[in-house]
Amino acid sequence: MPTLIGVGVGPGDPELLTRKAVHVLECADVILVPATESSGDGPGHAERIVVAGCPAVVGRIRRIPFSMAERRGVGAERRKSWAASAQATIDAFQAGAGLVVFATVGDPSVYSTFSYLADHVRAAVPGIAFEVVPGITAMQALAAESLIPLVEGQETLALIPATAGDEVVAAALDASDAVVYYKGGRRLADLVALIKRHGRDGVLGVNIGLEGQMITPVSQVDADQAPYFSTLLVTPRRTATGGRL
Repeated sequence: MPTLIGVGVGPGDPELLTRKAVHVLECADVILVPATESSGDGPGHAERIVVAGCPAVVGRIRRIPFSMAERRGVGAERRKSWAASAQATIDAFQAGAGLVVFATVGDPSVYSTFSYLADHVRAAVPGIAFEVVPGITAMQALAAESLIPLVEGQETLALIPATAGDEVVAAALDASDAVVYYKGGRRLADLVALIKRHGRDGVLGVNIGLEGQMITPVSQVDADQAPYFSTLLVTPRRTATGGRL
């Protein structure tokens, strides 16, 4: 049965590719990778990870357009990107591919474009099987690099897109012990100010697992904007080892 698999390739370091991800990539007939406006004519983030971790698959990589111009909502550019990526997948199957893989940064089930691609292909072509291979997320990588456990004992964890609105972003700081903010690059100054007003602390991770990686305590962050691949980890208030067991 023709199969489409979403493969998480992790946050950036090719050594964080799982053995299963490598196996699936090496078995794929076609590997689709997102190409956004920021990557231009060159390889995007996911493609660079795939090539570094599985250099033998270079000839099977196909770039498909994904627009990042629309930060919220479903507009014309986003619909156009979804249709183009679905058609590239369908074309690959019609050309004889049995296994098509979509490589996505991080994990395919966490703020990934794979779910939109799968929905479009599922609606257009019956009889295709779908699978997901999980990958290491940016918040896991940041916790590891900063040596800060995400959660311990009975602590709670919230993962919030900074684009969800001020009320949701602020409420998470009151409701959860650890809070991770994604998509906060353009709102970095507001996020940092909010965290400080709540008397919380944490770290900002930029380009985790990549050349130029930076981890900065929230108390020392002084910037108006961060790159897209940035993660804010607000740490729990911990006073003793095992205090929340």
